[in-house]
Amino acid sequence: MKVSKSPIDGLIIIEPNVFRDSRGLFYEVYSESRYKEHGVSARFVQDNHSVSEKGVLRGLHYQVNPGQDKLVRVVRGEIFDVAVDIRKGSSTYGKWWGLSLSKANSLQLYIPVGFAHGFCVLSDSAEVLYKCSDYYSPQSERGIMWNDPDLAIDWPIENPILSEKDIEYPNFAAI
Repeated sequence: MKVSKSPIDGLIIIEPNVFRDSRGLFYEVYSESRYKEHGVSARFVQDNHSVSEKGVLRGLHYQVNPGQDKLVRVVRGEIFDVAVDIRKGSSTYGKWWGLSLSKANSLQLYIPVGFAHGFCVLSDSAEVLYKCSDYYSPQSERGIMWNDPDLAIDWPIENPILSEKDIEYPNFAAI
């Protein structure tokens, strides 16, 4: 397993050792002890599975009290995955970072509490799996406008397909 830091402290890129042969492939998706060695110490309690078509943009979502660490990966297709630092007092507060996650690259992104998260689908469709360190709570759910000009996220799609909820989120300054 290869682990890399992103330009924003706390975001970790994980590249598992993928073993391929004529039968297909095998890799270890998650091992608590191995991930803990590399700074992923969250205890995951919920797994989510998202299926979306090309052009769908989900986000920017986060949860408060206590928030959720997430470990994101793609099992079919490709997405552009984005995390925004919303940790007040952080030297990168209000900064975003993104990367392509796909079935082909098998990369995972660890997003700790204190980040808003979103992604857009680049392939015809995509299946995204992510582990969460706390249970979903509608009362704790929050979001930020996906196209906030102050964040200036360089989404690689135009005119995304959005949910009503995602359309109505406030801008970053309002949170």
